[in-house]
Amino acid sequence: MSGKSADRSSTIDTGLTLLAAAIAAILVVPIAWLAVDAAGLGWAAVELAVESRTTAVLVRSLALVAVVTGASIVLGVALALLTVQGDLPFERFWTILCALPLAVPSYLGAFAFVSAFGPNGTLADLLAPIGVESLPSVYGFAGAAFVLTLYTYPYVFLTTRASLLSLDGTLVEAGQTLNSGRWEALKRVTIPQILPGIAAGSLLVALYTLADFGTPNIMRVEVFTQFIYAQYNAFARDYAVVLSLQLLAVTAVILAIESRIGADESGAYESGGNRGAVALDLGAWRYPALLVPVAVFALAILVPIGIFGMWLTRGGPGYQAGQIAFSWEYAWNSTNLALLAAVASVIVALPIAIASARSDSRLAALADRVSYVGYATPGIVLAIALLAFSLDLLPTLTDLTGVDVVGLFYKTIPMLVFAYVVRFMPQAIGSIRTSTLQVDRELVEAAQTLGRSRLRAFRSVTLPLILPGVAAGAALVFLTTMKELPATLMLRPLGFDTLVTYIWTVEEAGFYGQAAVPALILVVVSGLSMAVILSQERGDSS
Repeated sequence: MSGKSADRSSTIDTGLTLLAAAIAAILVVPIAWLAVDAAGLGWAAVELAVESRTTAVLVRSLALVAVVTGASIVLGVALALLTVQGDLPFERFWTILCALPLAVPSYLGAFAFVSAFGPNGTLADLLAPIGVESLPSVYGFAGAAFVLTLYTYPYVFLTTRASLLSLDGTLVEAGQTLNSGRWEALKRVTIPQILPGIAAGSLLVALYTLADFGTPNIMRVEVFTQFIYAQYNAFARDYAVVLSLQLLAVTAVILAIESRIGADESGAYESGGNRGAVALDLGAWRYPALLVPVAVFALAILVPIGIFGMWLTRGGPGYQAGQIAFSWEYAWNSTNLALLAAVASVIVALPIAIASARSDSRLAALADRVSYVGYATPGIVLAIALLAFSLDLLPTLTDLTGVDVVGLFYKTIPMLVFAYVVRFMPQAIGSIRTSTLQVDRELVEAAQTLGRSRLRAFRSVTLPLILPGVAAGAALVFLTTMKELPATLMLRPLGFDTLVTYIWTVEEAGFYGQAAVPALILVVVSGLSMAVILSQERGDSS
């Protein structure tokens, strides 16, 4: 390129980086406002933070995260080893079966479990004729931990699988030939190699468990998210803000722990080519081992589908005779919101992703990292932050401008879409950045050498090449938005319902049968998001 063109490109790169940084700052300002709000409370914030009930909720939340993460590691790693290294028949079929629980939102699973195994549930009705009058309660800490493990272990399963698929089999064979048995080779060779993958999946499980709102509420376990919601609805906004900050602090600690484990890759190996997979001869256990994925599939998928199907056909109180009728308008509202969130996320993500992929500046990298703050922030904390930000600042803006800014933004569709963008945009950034990194810069430079402006070169060369990444990112944002519960519940306009808020309403009212159609729609939608994830895994491994 000529010196003049190089100067112009440098100017545009700087402008793009500044734009990316400005967007990232705007997205995280409402979350940062929580600290300002808490600081205004003075010493009272500290007193609220160390109250005995706050400490009890903190300990219970951490215990739930620890139990669910530990159980997910045991189940996810075992199933990953079985499907990658075990000599199972139809290995691809069992892989999909093990990943499918991720397609069911955990609050729907909890809903189905309470209906199936709770007091007066389906199982109790079946056992009553043979004299079984009561069953152990499914509610409480153990029930919540079981349900959450069932629907979050696939995070560990998928990331561990990816690590195992890139593992060099000759290393394990060498370990076995050096007088090491199968288990010794697993402990000394395989586990250190796949540890970053296990840590990455465990991080997702821990963050999901910490941020989950619906499952603990349905299973009647008081954790951070449920407690924050209750305090905010009881008009204890100050307490809700302090609790939200505590939840953010715990999230930051979890991210820091994972970062240390993930950064310690001294024992990890990155395969430089296909050197053969590790084969594990299961011998007589080859077919009995299949009972593990079958049992998990039956509990995580067949039980909810069976319960939702029963709700469609069964009559009586709490089923088809419910007083809160389902309307297809809720599905329309969910789809429109998800479309708006997907389009807005892609538009906002493009400058951040391209600047991160093309620029070596620290500012571009910082803008990219900062945007992930919203993704790590639990939905209920983001909702509290946006409400606090709006109530504190928007009245002032209204007074200054004479425009009803409060009415234009507070609990409106734009506010809801903004929350979705903050929460889920990193999914689009990751997908677009990966696609941009794969574009050969020489192609873009050649187009510019032939007289095309930088914008025209982007439209004619870069954009067509990154379009699959843009589409995948938009699809992930769309599908994730459809399932989002706490932010939707707290930020929706008055009288505006979606599929998830309708399910929440009928669950609270006890009209389970009315939830059948929206629950099945969400399961299908979640299944589509799983298809996107699995297709990306296939693309990465090919």
